[in-house]
Amino acid sequence: MSAITSGLEAKVLVLNRGYTAVRVIDAHRSFKMLLKGIAEVVSLEDGSYIGYPFRTWADLSEFRLTFESQEHDWVRTPRLLIPVPKIIRLLTYDRVPKEQVKLNRRNIYARDGNRCQYCGKAFCTRELTLDHVKPRVQGGENSWLNLVCACVKCNAKKGGRTPEQARMRLLRAPIRPKRNPAITLRLGSPRYQSWKAFLDDAYWTVELTED
Repeated sequence: MSAITSGLEAKVLVLNRGYTAVRVIDAHRSFKMLLKGIAEVVSLEDGSYIGYPFRTWADLSEFRLTFESQEHDWVRTPRLLIPVPKIIRLLTYDRVPKEQVKLNRRNIYARDGNRCQYCGKAFCTRELTLDHVKPRVQGGENSWLNLVCACVKCNAKKGGRTPEQARMRLLRAPIRPKRNPAITLRLGSPRYQSWKAFLDDAYWTVELTED
């Protein structure tokens, strides 16, 4: 069963005590919080969210392995296989994050789906560059509204010109995302649909732990 091998690489959405999304962490860190008793598992079941302390969640592992094996990532312990929770809730933490989404290469690539915003083709990250829509030589700044993902060929063709000057057209105008773009990509996976209710109306940042 391939799902069993990927458990520690899975991501877990963290809510504060008031069920507000605050960050995304890896499975290893989430299990530490659960074992310390500072968090509980939040599970989407039949359209409702149910909270489980870690011991109860572990006791239900055999049932989930039998009937929901492909719906979870798994972590193997000496005694049993435990499903990685998709969501945990901190039991004593009320704060809401105030940070803005970080302007960096990874987030711009994620926002644009690793797709050149001029030719429309998708590329691996090593074949992509960042392009200033209004070139820096013309006073363009580093901002969400002036940076787009571009392939090497299109970036070289555009050079130090605006799209209009280079007779090139943007696929779409760049925007400032309301949430971390990498989170938006993850919501496309059926396995993370349980996150959606906590993120649809989130105008705060859900911060990834990776740099």
